[in-house]
Amino acid sequence: MKVLAFCICCMMVFTTCKQGVSTGNGELDWLTIEEAVTLSEKGTDKKFLFDVYTDWCGWCKVMDQKTFTDPQLKVYLQENFHLVKFNAEQKEPITFKGKKYEWQDVGRNGVHNLAVELLQGQMAYPSLVYLDGSLSVIRVSPGYKDAVQLQGELSAL
Repeated sequence: MKVLAFCICCMMVFTTCKQGVSTGNGELDWLTIEEAVTLSEKGTDKKFLFDVYTDWCGWCKVMDQKTFTDPQLKVYLQENFHLVKFNAEQKEPITFKGKKYEWQDVGRNGVHNLAVELLQGQMAYPSLVYLDGSLSVIRVSPGYKDAVQLQGELSAL
């Protein structure tokens, strides 16, 4: 019984740590921020889309379940963007463009300083941040978007 419980725990950890790994099952390939920085340093023609979310955000979850699962949108995103998911309340430090960012204990759950900078101090979730190939912010787009709304927004970039 202990072996079975251990195996189940290992499987749960493995499946939740798939960020940045191509699943090959039609899911979007979300990169870590560190992977995005590496791609940017190598040079890329694609823009970056950062999905800034929190674990408690209901509309963030709806976007994951409905917007980011739209088949046509997924194809467009994979072909035209490097995709990054970023939890605005994560506690791990991040080095981004040569600067170290950390979590700070403010508000109810705290906030990561990189989220504050990316969202230009307008802490709304979900928010999409569009960046160019050198990771400079092009535009911040707060709020929930369905697939049609997001496709229109992406086409206008």
